[in-house]
Amino acid sequence: MTEVSSLTGRLLVATPALADPNFDRAVVLLLDHDEEGSLGVVLNRPTPVGVGDILEGWADLAGEPGVVFQGGPVSLDSALGVAVIPGGANENSAPLGWRRVHGAIGLVDLEAPPELLASAVGSLRIFAGYAGWGPGQLEDELVEGAWYVVESEPGDVSCPEPETLWREVLRRQRNELAMVATYPDDPSLN
Repeated sequence: MTEVSSLTGRLLVATPALADPNFDRAVVLLLDHDEEGSLGVVLNRPTPVGVGDILEGWADLAGEPGVVFQGGPVSLDSALGVAVIPGGANENSAPLGWRRVHGAIGLVDLEAPPELLASAVGSLRIFAGYAGWGPGQLEDELVEGAWYVVESEPGDVSCPEPETLWREVLRRQRNELAMVATYPDDPSLN
């Protein structure tokens, strides 16, 4: 097996050619990527369900919109919390209940009392389900041209207008990807 260069903490941005409706114009934050597979959450799929409706204690820490996001098509009955700690945190000062994924972005232990993180968290998103790939599956999709891989920014996790995130992430690229942001929703109308 070939060595996998980790993409943990980076974004997968769906190309206009990606035909899977689960990932149409999706922006996925990769939380884990290694030779055993990949796991991420879709950052731009808000649901109508309020965080307080399912995880009452975490509602006050959730950023706007304060709803649960559909993290992907796998395990929709499970929840993941992703939080940004402003300025990041070094290994010695990371708050209890938070594990760094990349930079200031980390996973939250939703079994922990929210008070442990309340003073440290800058923004929190709760995801129902996740996106997952088996060994080599994501690499195959990348070769097929299904995804653009770009750097994440802490603000991507808490974008207050998630429906604009796909275009925003592409627009900030300093190469030809910035032009993809202008791709029409329905190219047949072009």
